[in-house]
Amino acid sequence: MTAPVLQSYIAGRWLGSEGAQTLRSAVNGRPVYRTHAEAIDFAEAVEHARRVGLPNLLKLDFQQRAQRLKALAKYLNEHKEQLYAVSAHTGATRADSWIDIEGGAGTLFAYASMGSNELPSGNLVHEGPAMPLGKKGGFAGTHILVPRGGLAVHINAFNFPVWGLLEKFAPSFLAGMPCIGKPATATSYLTEAAVRLIVQSGILPEGSLQLVIGGTGDLLDRLGGADVVTFTGSADTAAKLRVHPNLVRHSVPFNAEADSLNCAILAPDVTPDDEEFDLFVKEVAREMTVKAGQKCTAIRRAIVPRERIDAVAEALRARLAKVTVGDPALEGVRMGALASHAQLVDVAERVAQLRQGAELVVGGEGCATVGEGTAEGAFFAPTLLLARDALNNSAVHDIEAFGPVSTLMAYDGVDEALALAARGSGSLVGTLVTRDPAIAARVIPVAAAMHGRLLVLDREAAAESTGHGSPLPALKHGGPGRAGGGEELGGVRAVKHYLQRAAVQGSPTMLAAITGEHVRGAKVTDTPQHPFRKYFEELQVGDSLLTHRRTVTEADIVNFGGVSGDYFYMHFDEIAAKQTQFGQRIAHGYFVLSAAAGLFVSPAPGPVLANYGLDTLRFVKPVAIGDTIQARLTAKRKIDRNKTDDKGVGQGVVAWDVEVKNQHGELVASYDILTLVAKRG
Repeated sequence: MTAPVLQSYIAGRWLGSEGAQTLRSAVNGRPVYRTHAEAIDFAEAVEHARRVGLPNLLKLDFQQRAQRLKALAKYLNEHKEQLYAVSAHTGATRADSWIDIEGGAGTLFAYASMGSNELPSGNLVHEGPAMPLGKKGGFAGTHILVPRGGLAVHINAFNFPVWGLLEKFAPSFLAGMPCIGKPATATSYLTEAAVRLIVQSGILPEGSLQLVIGGTGDLLDRLGGADVVTFTGSADTAAKLRVHPNLVRHSVPFNAEADSLNCAILAPDVTPDDEEFDLFVKEVAREMTVKAGQKCTAIRRAIVPRERIDAVAEALRARLAKVTVGDPALEGVRMGALASHAQLVDVAERVAQLRQGAELVVGGEGCATVGEGTAEGAFFAPTLLLARDALNNSAVHDIEAFGPVSTLMAYDGVDEALALAARGSGSLVGTLVTRDPAIAARVIPVAAAMHGRLLVLDREAAAESTGHGSPLPALKHGGPGRAGGGEELGGVRAVKHYLQRAAVQGSPTMLAAITGEHVRGAKVTDTPQHPFRKYFEELQVGDSLLTHRRTVTEADIVNFGGVSGDYFYMHFDEIAAKQTQFGQRIAHGYFVLSAAAGLFVSPAPGPVLANYGLDTLRFVKPVAIGDTIQARLTAKRKIDRNKTDDKGVGQGVVAWDVEVKNQHGELVASYDILTLVAKRG
């Protein structure tokens, strides 16, 4: 039977019918797919992204795009078994595929949530606060983030065909950038299956995502300064792409996440009798066998105190001996094949180089497998090496075998362990296993200079730890030096990578109009109707209320102390208070906060449903007995999250700017409050 031909998705249609390169199953070597021979018109792909994708995306705002991501995540989860069936050809076990397939959908869910909770309505992010630039308050400046108006090209490695695409697509889609995804050819059939589901869902606006099967041709030559290129793969390829003449000429942002020689350090305080010793052994073994070690975050160097090296080697030997390798479809198989036969050759060559300066602990020679036809598969045995003099062995710090391979390294003293870790010349992630907080406090600040992420593992963290090799959407993924110098994920930071930052100067009123957010000093609208009586649709940014005044008395302080239990001397001890910088007793800061609420709250039932947060609180000046306070409440920002309650009533979020001043017009307290406000219709 002829293997089916994969297709690219270009300009809204599937392209490809004539077969070219044959892709073989990693499990049994049988042909499973063929790439297409037809050339892609990258001028058409780029034009489609600019002319169709970009306008369609910008018809939606951040909140609406977040909703689309959530819907897409649900759709992919509902159809995940189709992807698991295809993923089996890559040699991945069900657990391996879970990281890729459901981990990819989980990343969409995470960015949908972050977009909903942290990004505004509209397509402009006010990256404040605004700052005065003049003495009279009429001139100010701030920063804004806006869509770049270009497209994102995502070039991915072979090891995570689904997650690799989605973890880059999610933040760029949120930022309003259409994407062209180019997966590694070896496992592109799984990416193609995922993109078919995405297109089939109809959830994304046309032009949001295109797929390239095969080479990128002249695609990079067609990009401009508004575009972005991201890359995941080898450090050598990243170095070549980084200096692509057109990318350099147009200063196209280039983000690289490259394979690195990540490490795990067993601290000298851990003995074989400690739970942490077992945690270290399990972590190293897991990183060797999950995805058959084909992870850019895998532990390549296990750095161990010299007096523990043989004990760790023996424990790892025993653990790896229990790993059953073979057809992932069979029950009991814990490690599958490498992703391709070419990868098998590459790993074997690199292990041979590493063995010239290191002892073989286990593996290396052949691989016993279970399952029919697996003799023709791309299987490689879990291989553990031991370098007793790693400081004088450059190969173990320079050569990466991208498979189930790790090298034990002996060290004498914490400083030597840190020196060995640094020899990786920049890593995505490192792990420190210790029981001693003092060791963690010493090691982590030094190691952080050469690592993008650091895990400190002990028995307390182990119960919930996601492990050394698991990038999380909320945390940065990337690293310095050899690791590429780039940053991915990291929550909303990743979205901002695809936005353009600009400084804006002008009057506070102009800045408020531009940002859609009230700026202190801007003109406000004092309406006859209390702002808290307005429904979400009726409320306008800048709607404001100047309250009546209240004079603070000694009874206020005494009563608040009795209610709160706060009898701090500054509020109650006249003699001690006189000896402070204030020279007198002052009111509780939280009394000022409460009194201000009493001044501006409209108590009767109305559109304001709940106060659920308070941000940027500062007590600027003390309030003494006899001072008179007054508050100004101003609608600062509106966010329509397009949500309804259990009764079907729509809601939006309103941030209110609160200024509390004394009788001299001096600011004594400043903060934002966040409320849920009902919609009328």
